[in-house]
Amino acid sequence: MREDVGTRGDLEWGSVGRLVRSAAERYGSREAVVEGRTRLTYAELGERVERAAAACMAAGVEPGDRVAVWAPNTLDWIVSALGAVTAGAALVPLNTRFKGAEAAYVLARSRAKVLFVTGTFLGTSYVAMLRRAAAEGAGSSGPLPGLPHLEQVVVLAEDAPDDFRAWKDFLAEGESVGAADVRSRADGVDSSQPSDIIYTSGTTGRPKGAVITHAQTLRCYDIWSELAGLREGDRYLIVNPFFHTFGYKAGIIACLTRGATMVPQPVFDVGAVLANIAAERISVLPGPPTLHQQLLDHPARAAHDLSALRLVVTGAAVVPLRLVERLRTELGIETVLTAYGLSEASGIVTMCRRGDAAEVIASTSGRAIPGTEVRVLASPGGPGEIQVRGFNVMGGYFEDEAGTAAAMTPDGWLRTGDVGVLDPSGNLRITDRIKDMFIVGGFNAYPAEIEQVLGLHPGVAEVAVVGVPDPRLGEVGKAYVVPRPGSTVTSDELIAWARRELANYKVPREVEWVGELPRNASGKVMKGELRSPTPPLP
Repeated sequence: MREDVGTRGDLEWGSVGRLVRSAAERYGSREAVVEGRTRLTYAELGERVERAAAACMAAGVEPGDRVAVWAPNTLDWIVSALGAVTAGAALVPLNTRFKGAEAAYVLARSRAKVLFVTGTFLGTSYVAMLRRAAAEGAGSSGPLPGLPHLEQVVVLAEDAPDDFRAWKDFLAEGESVGAADVRSRADGVDSSQPSDIIYTSGTTGRPKGAVITHAQTLRCYDIWSELAGLREGDRYLIVNPFFHTFGYKAGIIACLTRGATMVPQPVFDVGAVLANIAAERISVLPGPPTLHQQLLDHPARAAHDLSALRLVVTGAAVVPLRLVERLRTELGIETVLTAYGLSEASGIVTMCRRGDAAEVIASTSGRAIPGTEVRVLASPGGPGEIQVRGFNVMGGYFEDEAGTAAAMTPDGWLRTGDVGVLDPSGNLRITDRIKDMFIVGGFNAYPAEIEQVLGLHPGVAEVAVVGVPDPRLGEVGKAYVVPRPGSTVTSDELIAWARRELANYKVPREVEWVGELPRNASGKVMKGELRSPTPPLP
């Protein structure tokens, strides 16, 4: 299905850096970012981003270089990321739930030149994690021996180790670069250049970088803002992590296009969400269904004034009809929408429209966004692989021709790896996942990646991981493990080991020890049987 209305072919801004400048000019005195007692106007945000861009230029960042950010949702994330992109770099966001080895792999694969990293977050030193992971690498002249391309590590804190840079010191070095030079650099960024590379795992278990351009980013999230009804003066609580397109692009970029106020929240805590909505008169709250379910069910909900809320956009999992109805009736939210996307398609493929019936919003992910096509390779009305084609689809994976060829058809259709059904009106319903991916509280978890890590444990002979239902997170991982002869490892010990090696959302919550895994005639593990309530295991 294709819809060709309601979109502009060429956006006036051309690049993310010019969008930031335009927002500073159009919405100058309007509040842009609220973080605790810090309140920045759009004009002040524009100045900070220019300072960060100048510092990147002083550090030797050239157009096309990759700059990574490994930090939670904060003002510093916004400024450092937008500064890097304004200087012409392609942004590489790193998942804050990564362990050191996972982050080091993406840094090495992308050949990132500069890394902005948080200090200590949730009691964990990200710098220490990265040092340990990079310690075994080959020598280099950079700050981390295993990452020879990484020239600078900037700690988003007051202080930093001797071989790293503190944020304030990094910014100070940019004072040698004038504002005219920064604007000249930003003006020289073409809309067809990469604005970011989002690393996402696939069936091989190794993350691949989806390359998205400035034009794709700007056009997609102008459309998202239009369909959602985001408007100037909205106050947007951004709980979705910035390392994900839902947080960065449907959050930061969308707010810049419309002049909405960003209120970043680093950690999802429903009590803090309630407090922020009331204190900051939040009107926009996108997030996975689990966020909204917990909000509705919180015992202290009635003690908070949530009357400013008017827009909710959700997705990434099945959305119960009852949830949509409760958001509308109990909270009086006028607009509740669902959407579907993936990194390879700029984070957005389909979206419901304002005015859609509650049944459509709850049972489908809406229709193709304007200017794109979605098809299901199946008999009419039946399930099949979902494919998408249009301006939102990536040019390819970063330096991965084989991976790109596997993901794209010769005539430009992206194979999403998901299974769904299209109704006569073009609404898409997701029914299964070819790639076996499951979603933990809004985060994609890939069994192949988890299986590779669990298979390294000396007590594990074979392992298969599937997603199973969870009342709080939607789905969690369950591992079926064949132990090595003589192994005495317990389920708790294996889970504890996995927590040291994997981001928390990837760690299986349950381990079942089996004599063998069910396989078909070709030797492939039959995960459908593992997902059933009573799998036929020996």
